[in-house]
Order: sequence, then structure tokens, then C-alpha cells
Amino acid sequence: MSYITAKNLSLGYDGKVIQKGVSFEIEKGDYLCIVGENGSGKSTLMKTLLGLQPLLGGEIIFGDDLSKNEIGYLPQQTLVQRDFPASVAEIVLSGCQGRMGMRPFYGKEEKRLAKANMERMQITNLAKRCYRELSGGQQQKVLLARALCATQKILLLDEPVSGLDPMITTSMYEQVKQLNEEGVTIIMISHDISAALKYASHILHINQKTFFGTKSEYMESALGKYFLEMEGGNEA
Repeated sequence: MSYITAKNLSLGYDGKVIQKGVSFEIEKGDYLCIVGENGSGKSTLMKTLLGLQPLLGGEIIFGDDLSKNEIGYLPQQTLVQRDFPASVAEIVLSGCQGRMGMRPFYGKEEKRLAKANMERMQITNLAKRCYRELSGGQQQKVLLARALCATQKILLLDEPVSGLDPMITTSMYEQVKQLNEEGVTIIMISHDISAALKYASHILHINQKTFFGTKSEYMESALGKYFLEMEGGNEA
């Protein structure tokens, strides 16, 4: 059974529907990029999958022994969050909270997991640094390590390269690709269709007409061809 099956979703907030008829399936090991214009409902979809916003219609089914608390999430950062006065180690360790149950303190297993994920993101040398003193790229690596403490199964990433310079952006994309190759299923919101087609296995394009399929199917679709031409024209 698929990790996530979404059937004819209606998405929105405060009871107001902003997108209808969204359907897709996520299999173990997939790399799905969600693309579309601003305001089309990409972030709303991600928050709905996480249970942070109510589903206004349709059905979301979790399968293959996946539960909501096994989903790692890297949201878009606000200015307040970027200025958070905690150490890198404390922030990464906080990603373990979902696995602790009623225990009030972190145990050896949580500390081992946080250390392993800092090593995985190559940020062990930053462990004692204050988060707000880091560069944007370093902060995103910290948040990615934190998200990995919540799960080894699936990560939801909401425009993780937003505001980063081109070199750091490429490094972040390559890091996420590596995680996918190690078996972590990826769902990423991206404003960059060309990057989505480089890294993703599947595309969900949310627009007036919604498309879901493999990236090769997307490139052959009328919607995909139109937006690729638009993006090519903008680059020119």
C-alpha cells in the first residue's frame, strides 16, 4: 500500500476552499516536487497532510505502517524563527520530541540520534553555536537534521532553498537527493520547475488544472510544456 494516498482533496483555511480536486499517491522512496503559482495551495496541502490544517474535502490515507508522527517537516522560516536563541544541538534534539511519549527528558537514544543526524548533515562542529548566529544555509542544515530526528521514512520540505545563494542552493538540493538515495521519501515544495525536473521522480503541479505523474509524463503534458516554455522565456 502507498505511504500516502490523497483522493480528490479540497484545500483551504478558515473554511474557505482555495483548491479542489487534488489527487496523488506517494510510494516509499519517491521524490515528489509540488510546484505551482503563489497562492495555489502548495503550503496549505503540506500543512493539511501534517494535520496542522483541517481537510475541507476528500480523503487522505496513510499506509505501509506510516503514521503522522513519523513525518519530518521543514517549514518555511520566519524572521522570528531565524533569530531563535538556542544552540544547534538543542534545536536538533528537539526533533526527537514526537518519539518520547510522556517522558519529560531526553534519553540516551534521543541524544545518539541527534548526534548521528548532525554528523549526517556535517554540522557537528556547530553543535554549541547559537542558531541565530548561523548563515541561512547552515540554519537549513540544522533544521534538516532536526526533521530527520523525527523520521527515517518521509520528509516534507517547504521551499528549503528559499533565500539561499546559488551555491548553497545546489548544495542543499544535492543533500536532499542523497537522503532520497538512502531511502528517505521526499515531498518538496519548489518554485523552481527546472530544479524539480532535475531531482524529482514525480511532479504534482497545483494550478487551475492539477497534474500528477512522473517527471517524464509532466514534460509531455500540456501543462508541463506551457510552464516550461514560460520559465524558459523568463530566463531569456
